[in-house]
Amino acid sequence: MTDADLRARYRRIVLFFARVTVSFIWWEIVLRRLGLGRLAARTRTERGRRAALRFRGLAVSMGGLMIKVGQFLSARLDVLPPEITRELAGLQDEVPPEDLEEVRAVAESGLGVPLEEHFAWFDTTPLAAASLGQVHRARLRPADAAQEGFADVVVKVQRPHIQRVIEVDLSALRRVGGWMERYRPIRERADVRALLEEFAATTLQEVDYLAEGANAETFARNFADDPHVRVPRVVWELSGRRLLTLEDVSAVKLADHAAITAAGIHRAEVAQLLADTFLQQIFTDGFFHADPHPGNLFVSPSPDAADDEPGWTLTYIDFGMMGEVPDELRTGLRDLVIAAGLRDSARLVSGLTRLGVLLPTADLASIEAAVEQVFDRFGGLRMDELQQIDPEELIRFGLQFRELLLELPFQVPENLLLLGRSLGILSGICTGLDPEFDVWATITPYAGQLLDDERQGLPQTVLSEAMALARLALVLPRRADRVLTLAERGELRIATPLLSSQVRRLERTVSRTNGVLVFAALLLAGAILTASDPGTGRLLMFASVLPLVWVLAAGLRRGP
Repeated sequence: MTDADLRARYRRIVLFFARVTVSFIWWEIVLRRLGLGRLAARTRTERGRRAALRFRGLAVSMGGLMIKVGQFLSARLDVLPPEITRELAGLQDEVPPEDLEEVRAVAESGLGVPLEEHFAWFDTTPLAAASLGQVHRARLRPADAAQEGFADVVVKVQRPHIQRVIEVDLSALRRVGGWMERYRPIRERADVRALLEEFAATTLQEVDYLAEGANAETFARNFADDPHVRVPRVVWELSGRRLLTLEDVSAVKLADHAAITAAGIHRAEVAQLLADTFLQQIFTDGFFHADPHPGNLFVSPSPDAADDEPGWTLTYIDFGMMGEVPDELRTGLRDLVIAAGLRDSARLVSGLTRLGVLLPTADLASIEAAVEQVFDRFGGLRMDELQQIDPEELIRFGLQFRELLLELPFQVPENLLLLGRSLGILSGICTGLDPEFDVWATITPYAGQLLDDERQGLPQTVLSEAMALARLALVLPRRADRVLTLAERGELRIATPLLSSQVRRLERTVSRTNGVLVFAALLLAGAILTASDPGTGRLLMFASVLPLVWVLAAGLRRGP
């Protein structure tokens, strides 16, 4: 790949997102400021579908990080409409393979010798092609097979020139991220630059196959005592940074529901085990599989298993994208699980605050009241029951808290993105395996276990809280005296963020409406006078542009 090819790639990515950005500004900002919001709303679904379709074509033709971006977006069912996620969902399976000779060159450069010297057989047709590499089946020579304890392997080989492609793609995405930061609603709710750097770090880790091999062994150690979980073993002698050789553990894909049932395995049990293993990864191990799509999960029937052994195993593969859960994050997530299990709205809000999702300006009392009503109405419902709720009821429920949702100061910390993506994918897999999968039934006993663990540490917690209260007692008289002094002087101010923001929005709306009225009046007057006094008419029509520009500039500067 030449430098000219890389420059053309950069331009193609930037121009695509430039067109998307211009389209968004025109439809969602300019037309709304002109009072044509209903037109934008009527065409939004089809516009989103066409944009996703164009991006899918771009990603498939270019590969590299564009595939990873599409896969990430396809899993964001929480923030993207279904017409977009549906169009991007197939990206996992339509990545074209690389030319065999180029793949062979990469593999042999990693081994230092021809493939035939280490493999008795090497399949020239790839088993799978991913965005950063592809996988081939192979068989070890008898001597190596005797040493490893298995003969059938899969060889994961990086795509040629992938390092340079990643650098160019990241450069283009950083430029696009700079555009996004100029839009106030995005800038206030997410640190786009930090998210991109986290994405970059994760991607660069994915192309280090030595790190992936180490991840696989760490994951295997974490589940060493669980006979239901299987992890492929690494052949270190035939692995390097661009080449990874693993035990072939291919079996029934988790998405093949008919084959799972035909093997005599209860799909509901598979869904439950998948959920349980992921809870362990988050709350016990602090080390989780961040790309658990159906292609990376197998069910392996064990027809010859002894009576005391499981008749099947859940097999994880592909450990290039892993996430870690630091202690502070784990504590916040524990609070969320316990709160969800106990339907405790106050603890849920506290957990969101601890995780950094809610900013200091959030109206916690209003959020807590809203969560309480969510628990009262939807708590305990299975996924299939949630899907059967009347859409009109959901609309009424959303309108009830419309102002709160519009003003909710939240952000998504970068360390939650991988976890959120994984949970979203797993939720869909579990529901597909078992339409009656009850997430509450899974969370509630686990919440009870976490609560029991928390109670065992209660003495230490009480001591910590007592020390905190003691420190507060020392400074409380000074703070109270300061508040009373300000009250006596008439200088005491009480902040009401939600009310203030509503007043500011009303003021902006009135101001913009006045600007649009002045624009319309000047334009209409100019059109009428053009027939009798062309000079004055054209002058008024030209002057009407000024209030229009002011309205649009105010909207772009302040956000909706």
